[in-house]
Amino acid sequence: MTEQDHRAATSPPPSPGQVWLRSERPRKQRVTRERIVETALALLDEEGAERLTMRRLAERLDTGSTTLYGHVATKDDVLDLALDAVYAEVDLPGEPGPDWAEDLRGFMTDWRAALLRHPWSAGLLGRPMLGPNMLAREEFLYSVLARAGLPVTGVSDAAYAVSNYVIGSTLMQASWQTQPKDARKAADEHVQTQRDRYPTLAAHRRMAATDWDATFARGLRALIDGLAPAST
Repeated sequence: MTEQDHRAATSPPPSPGQVWLRSERPRKQRVTRERIVETALALLDEEGAERLTMRRLAERLDTGSTTLYGHVATKDDVLDLALDAVYAEVDLPGEPGPDWAEDLRGFMTDWRAALLRHPWSAGLLGRPMLGPNMLAREEFLYSVLARAGLPVTGVSDAAYAVSNYVIGSTLMQASWQTQPKDARKAADEHVQTQRDRYPTLAAHRRMAATDWDATFARGLRALIDGLAPAST
C-alpha cells in the first residue's frame, strides 16, 4: 500500500463541514476557490442543490473535474462554501445599537432576505455551522440575546427559537411560491367549501393572498416581545 493509499484508507469519510477543518493549499491556477464558489452560487440559484454535481460545476467553469478537486474534495465542500457566501450577505453593524431588540429584528430580517435570494440555502442549514461568515453572525446573534439579560441556558434556547422561525418561514415561502397561483387559489377554495368542518381556517387562512413580508414581521415582533420580559 502506498502512502497515498494509506492516507485515503485511514481518513474519515467525507461529510458536511469538513472543508473548514482542512487547510487550503495555495495554488497558482486559473480556477480559484473564489471562482468556484461564485459559479456554484449561480448554479444553485438557477437549479437548486439537488442538481449540483462536480461535473456540471466543472463544465460551467470550463475546466475539468480534476481542477476542482485541487480546491475542494467533495460536493459537500462546495455546498458548505456556498452557504458561507450566503451568510456573508447578512449585514452586521459595526457597533451594537442601544436597543438589543432592534438589533435582533434587523439581523433576523436581513438573514431572511439573504436566504430568500438563494431559496435552496434554508434547506441545508442542518449542516455543521463552521464557516467564518456563519460563525461571525452566530456570534452576533448570541451576543444580542445575551444583552437582553437572558440566563445562560436562555440565550441558547432563544437563539434556537428565532433561528428556527427564520429558517422555517423561509422554507415555507420558498416552497409555496414554487406552486402555481391556481394551486394556491384552489387550496383556499377547498377550505372554504368545508367551512363547517374547519371554521377557523375558513375565517382566517388566505394562502393565495399571503403578504409574506408583513406576516414575517408580525411574527418576529411577537417572538421578540416574548423575550423582552426576561430582560426586566
